[in-house]
Amino acid sequence: MSASSCCHPATTNWPTSFIGTAPRFLENFACKQSFRSMVSPHKITALFWGSKRTAEQRELNPSLGTFTLAGSPAREDVSSPGRRPQQLSVSVVSSLSDISSKDWDACAMDAAGPEKLNPFLTHAFLSSLEESKCAVKETGWLPQHIVAQDEFRNTLGVVPLYLKSHSYGEFVFDHSWADAYYGYGVQYYPKLQSCIPFTPVTGQRILVRNSWYKDQVFGILVQALKDLTEKFQVSSLHVTFPSESEWKQMKSFGFLQRIGMQYHWKNRNYKNFDEFLMDMKQSKRKTIRQERKKIFAQNLKMKRLRGDEIKAKHWDSFYQFYRNTTDNKWGRAFLTKDFFHNMGEKMGDHVLLIVAEEEEKLVAGALNLIGGDTLFGRLWGCLPQAYFPNLHFEACYYQAIEAAIELNLSKVEAGAQGEHKIQRGYLPVTTYSCHYILNDGFRKAIEDFLVRETDQVKQVMKLLNDSGPFKTKWTNQAKIELTETDEAMKAKSTNVEATNKTDKAVVHRMYRRNRRRKLKSTPFLLPIIVEADEREVWIT
Repeated sequence: MSASSCCHPATTNWPTSFIGTAPRFLENFACKQSFRSMVSPHKITALFWGSKRTAEQRELNPSLGTFTLAGSPAREDVSSPGRRPQQLSVSVVSSLSDISSKDWDACAMDAAGPEKLNPFLTHAFLSSLEESKCAVKETGWLPQHIVAQDEFRNTLGVVPLYLKSHSYGEFVFDHSWADAYYGYGVQYYPKLQSCIPFTPVTGQRILVRNSWYKDQVFGILVQALKDLTEKFQVSSLHVTFPSESEWKQMKSFGFLQRIGMQYHWKNRNYKNFDEFLMDMKQSKRKTIRQERKKIFAQNLKMKRLRGDEIKAKHWDSFYQFYRNTTDNKWGRAFLTKDFFHNMGEKMGDHVLLIVAEEEEKLVAGALNLIGGDTLFGRLWGCLPQAYFPNLHFEACYYQAIEAAIELNLSKVEAGAQGEHKIQRGYLPVTTYSCHYILNDGFRKAIEDFLVRETDQVKQVMKLLNDSGPFKTKWTNQAKIELTETDEAMKAKSTNVEATNKTDKAVVHRMYRRNRRRKLKSTPFLLPIIVEADEREVWIT
């Protein structure tokens, strides 16, 4: 059999369960080259992480066409008083500076609602990442934001979007997908990513103004994302940490669905921290009180700073703390010192910096952002070679809970990973992502993997919720209904019934390996059991 025939899509036996396993590279180089020749050349060769090569750019910032807005509203459109738009032009811009902050923030505000404003979606935060050279072409994040305007130049919708040459700073791990692509001689990078760089925070990704045409604009923007993926001939498009409603809607546009898990604290109308503790089991309540007492026994003073209370010296110190964290194992310093100063100046009272002082000297800090109804915990660090037992728990979790109660916020999102958060009141919640894969063979394999992964994530979440610290069995878990198609796909995959005892053993083994396993890339989220051969694999 010739090399060309062995790799033809019609005859290739695409693997249906290789995603998430260690890929077996094709030994036949001619076969690899033949497969590679079937893929259209990329119109864009992005700068790869750590490479000094100059990026080749072609057809960037394209116009994605003009669309007709169907129907006639019964009243004037709120985005165009006195005028009713009939057409929508969709284009791409390579910088937030090309969009007015007023237009962008109006879309972000209408998409989430003022009571649930997500500070990470604001023009101030995203532009700070670009201006401080964090999310730019040189770091593998080429901005390609989508903008939709009517014929009166009113902005009706925007989408934060990046052309990426790596998978770092995303927190929805697809490294094994990239390995599988390269194992079959196909490029995975560059790819398109709609997300908040370096930030695993759930929120709207398709930001649309409130108008009679809102649903139409949403559909046009999603289709524009798909069109851009095909126009650039990249491997895939990923929308990470969208809202649950977006996640459900985008399935009808051909996106694959994926779920993950984080740990959030929920405010059940507590008046103070002690009232929160009274909801917990006696042993957990006692442990938390002991941990907090140890902070004051070490002569540490905790402060919560906002807005003008945060001075340049605080940002300089916090950057030192941040680098102490990122310079350790698994760390990557994605953010620059200029970013913290810039963000602090632009975002004002949206920023909450929790600091620890020892004899009036800053020794540690935790960065939080305040949203409409949520406190978002982001970064933590302390002085190099400094060790203060339980300070991490105090600064990142307990102080955040106290602040949320004082500010009457409904929840605290404490970031990705960290099973130790459960015993401190942070319960598992479901996170979402959507994936549009161009290659039919890889799409089928990834789709099959996601069905099996979803089942495993649900099992782990149930076990973790069952081990919660509260006297009453609270749960933050969102119920996910499988469609008939999902059920049919699940029935086709090989499944092994496991007892609760076996499931718990898997979870405990995950914790142990999480601390000692040496991976070549960003740490994993969850262990996934490849049930066909009963081996554990680790999604990075």
